[in-house]
Amino acid sequence: MEKFLYGTERLTCSMALAIAKGKVLGEISISTREVIERSANYVKKIVAKGAVVYGINTGFGPLCTTRIDADQTQLLQENILKSHAVGVGEPIGNDLAKLMLILKVHALAKGFSGVQYETIERIMWHIENDIIPVVPKQGSVGASGDLAPLSHLFLPLIGLGKVNIKGKIVPAKTVLDQFDLRPIQLGAKEGLALINGTQFMAAHGVKAVAELNRVLQNADIIAALMIEGLNGSIKPFLTELHQLRPHAGNRFVASCIFNMLHGSAILESHKDCSRVQDPYSLRCIPQVHGASRNAWFHLKETIEVEINSVTDNPVIIHDELTISGGSFHGQSIALPLDYATLATSEIGNISDRRVYLSLEGQTNGVPKLLMKSTGLNSGFMILQYCTAAIASENKGLCFPASADSIPTSLGQEDHVSMGSISGRKLLQVIDNVDKILSIELLCAAQAKDYHRPLKSTAALEAVHDRVRQSIPHIEMDQPMEELMDEALKLVKSLELIELYHQYGSEDIDRDLKQQFDLF
Repeated sequence: MEKFLYGTERLTCSMALAIAKGKVLGEISISTREVIERSANYVKKIVAKGAVVYGINTGFGPLCTTRIDADQTQLLQENILKSHAVGVGEPIGNDLAKLMLILKVHALAKGFSGVQYETIERIMWHIENDIIPVVPKQGSVGASGDLAPLSHLFLPLIGLGKVNIKGKIVPAKTVLDQFDLRPIQLGAKEGLALINGTQFMAAHGVKAVAELNRVLQNADIIAALMIEGLNGSIKPFLTELHQLRPHAGNRFVASCIFNMLHGSAILESHKDCSRVQDPYSLRCIPQVHGASRNAWFHLKETIEVEINSVTDNPVIIHDELTISGGSFHGQSIALPLDYATLATSEIGNISDRRVYLSLEGQTNGVPKLLMKSTGLNSGFMILQYCTAAIASENKGLCFPASADSIPTSLGQEDHVSMGSISGRKLLQVIDNVDKILSIELLCAAQAKDYHRPLKSTAALEAVHDRVRQSIPHIEMDQPMEELMDEALKLVKSLELIELYHQYGSEDIDRDLKQQFDLF
């Protein structure tokens, strides 16, 4: 099995996901262990000589001026986990909680947090055995790190809280007893190091980078299918046009769609028609999808800086230098998460417009409402009601969480990022856009059928054939729920993307491809 060295190698979003899926094993090298233990020894020296350092021998937040005796430092660290575990709401998914564990191990293994190696080792045990702490989704303001969710994440280290093991939620103490393990005895600074950090926000960001990449690739494929189904033009995707306004995302999208459409007999059949130009939802796909691509790249770049950073407080440089700063503040990733939410919503907006366009009939070579006999049949009419409703819901979710700030901790933490809400909203909008795209897929496949016996390119024929394996062409009204469910399964999977890579042209600028392909 491939291995990754925590604290040493550069962690990427795809690598973090691979570790979470059990495809890569995370390890700590001997040299990294030595760095971790040296940092823990610095903390012991600080305690021994009685130097006042926040969170080591003082209270927390507004209690930062309250001195704690050396013999009370362990209880102080346990108490912070207990008192800060006040999250509410449904638990986040196991995948997100596991990512949080992975990101925290990597950050602690940098050797600036003063934690014991044994503590990190126990976190790795949870990862490797898929014994994942239960973390409520609400309660973080994303400022002094994700205090509440991280407290829940690490309560099991001291025998408290709950864990998910093989799909069952059980008390952590029960599982520790089952494996003959004792709770960790936290040293000075450890509780604070565990719960200070941006791992809740960053885990949402890592997942969003992967999910949004899938959404964007599917959006290009489905849009190409719709262009063909609606007798659109290939000219707006020519390289010559996009060299004159060379935004990277625009060029990438234009190139992908051009390669999917180039050589299609369907497009060739109407190249000399009288239509001068297409509506924006077809003609401006490179500009709209491309802008969202650029936002995705910005998110990926920012998240990968974050997950390779030290984000707790104070930072232990050595026993004579500790820095109480603000590296736990989530603003750096809250803004890109909000930006990505808007970018994702726009993919749904333009997809809804293409669905609407496909129903108009007459001028685009397909029957009105995508059925030959309407009146008695309503055809695909109400599908667009659904996409309109979801697109409108997304608009309400686009208000940036990071635009808000509510002072906490008696004013000590007087500006907060709300990045945890940014991350949660982004994943919700991604899920919504999947539903819109799945409906566009239904409409695009139906529209394409009306151009038979003309054939498309190998890539689009493969995509259409896959749709028709589980979703039939229909010419009379019937319940649509099962068809919509099948389309959604396809959109949430990587099947269409894999077919595109298998049958599509690879004639795309190598630098662009490397920049915008995650996997």
